[in-house]
Amino acid sequence: MINQERILQEFMELVSIDSVSRKERLVADKLKEKLAAIGLRVEEDGTGEREGSSAGNVIGHLEGNTPGPALMFMAHMDTVEPGVGINPVIRDGVVYSQGDTILGADDKAGIVAVLEALRVIMEHKLPHPKIEAVFTVMEETGLLGAKNLELNRVSPDYVFVLDNVSAAGGIYTKGPAQNSVDVTIRGRAAHAGGNPEDGISAIQVAADAISRMRLGRIDEETTANLGVINGGTATNIVCETIHIKGEARSRNMEKLNAQTKHMVNLFQEAATKFGARAHIATELIYPLMDVGETEPMVSICVDAAKAVGIEPAILATGGGSDTNILIGRGLNCVNLGVGMQKPHTTDEFIAVEDLYLSARYILAIIAEAVKRGTK
Repeated sequence: MINQERILQEFMELVSIDSVSRKERLVADKLKEKLAAIGLRVEEDGTGEREGSSAGNVIGHLEGNTPGPALMFMAHMDTVEPGVGINPVIRDGVVYSQGDTILGADDKAGIVAVLEALRVIMEHKLPHPKIEAVFTVMEETGLLGAKNLELNRVSPDYVFVLDNVSAAGGIYTKGPAQNSVDVTIRGRAAHAGGNPEDGISAIQVAADAISRMRLGRIDEETTANLGVINGGTATNIVCETIHIKGEARSRNMEKLNAQTKHMVNLFQEAATKFGARAHIATELIYPLMDVGETEPMVSICVDAAKAVGIEPAILATGGGSDTNILIGRGLNCVNLGVGMQKPHTTDEFIAVEDLYLSARYILAIIAEAVKRGTK
């Protein structure tokens, strides 16, 4: 029932529409038009106005024609940079960009799978429970679309976020929480040639702390990284101030808290050692994703995979997504793979077959939900 040519052409169309984070207006308008043409009631929330994006979250509603749990399918509209002027090309059954931009399969592959499944439902008058399609903004800039989604506009029993790298059948039930670690170290400026002994180098303070810090892969559940360091004004001035941005992630909250404390303590100890000052702020960016494998929505995903002839896989991820946020906001949610590969790079690609398979998988999930609703 999936129209393979249609889903491929729609994917090529959508990735060609610029939609870097906070500039999603063009693709939001296109998706509102497409959802309405399929037959959904469409609205847009006020997230964009609150958070500085050109668009809000796009929400489509399809009333059910048979009993079953209410389902929400979710993907994000925005892309990372370089994401302007994407020109997709097909080689040997795989879609790439021309190599100077990302492709945008993250996450337009999820979007087209949802659109195609909805079209097939309407064209063939298939039985379905209540369905909501939500396409978020600013996922790539702190999951802000999901954080600001107006939950009074939706009422799902189960949420399926289509935004991970495995092919259809990959069911992500475990994912880390993340803490940000923002550090400002203030030393004392002095002339680097005339009287350096009167200065306190903020760079030296940071180097002392970082040289003793556990970073990278800490264990199978935990990672840590310092990603941004800036400061100083000239080579002939002892650096007075330096700013550092980092993070810690773990699928175990005790480990996350321990790693965060380790990083904070080392910066504080180094500042005390050299007579500098360290201002350190930590914040929980997103909570754990920790869904039991026996949960009904997981069993729906497992049975749906088997129904389309693919082997289901219960997986854990090291990244965060809208899934984490929605779980933290009290919704039942899992993340599903759509087959995107090497996201956030100019080498990003997706196999055409994975586009078709993801749409078939969504249809199978809907059919499994109907089975449970009519028993």
